[in-house]
Amino acid sequence: APVTALISLSFGGAVGLMFLMLGCALPQYNQYWPLFVLFFYILSPIPYCIARRLVDDTDATSNACKELAIFLTTGIVVSAFGLPIVFARAELIYWGACALVLTGNTVIFATILGFFLVFGSNDDFSWQQW
Repeated sequence: APVTALISLSFGGAVGLMFLMLGCALPQYNQYWPLFVLFFYILSPIPYCIARRLVDDTDATSNACKELAIFLTTGIVVSAFGLPIVFARAELIYWGACALVLTGNTVIFATILGFFLVFGSNDDFSWQQW
């Protein structure tokens, strides 16, 4: 089952990056400003990964560190969706490119969420192997 999940997650990541590249490289758009959302793709899992290593999951109550990590991750994800819209409003990119980048954002962040749902809850999986 983990091999099938890994293959489907990699396919989702490839499809999301394809939409991002189409929003940049199609001849009618030809602007590479949307590639700045790659920084958000890299930054989005970092707060939650740090909080998971610092937080003891044995207590069932809410933890401030974990809540802060989720808040920061939400801010990063919202910023990734807002950046192409700001670029389109400033007329740096076309609205069609903005739609392709937003579609890619949706697919990529769903893939990141799927990774944490599939591999994050398993006790056999160790983050130290990464």
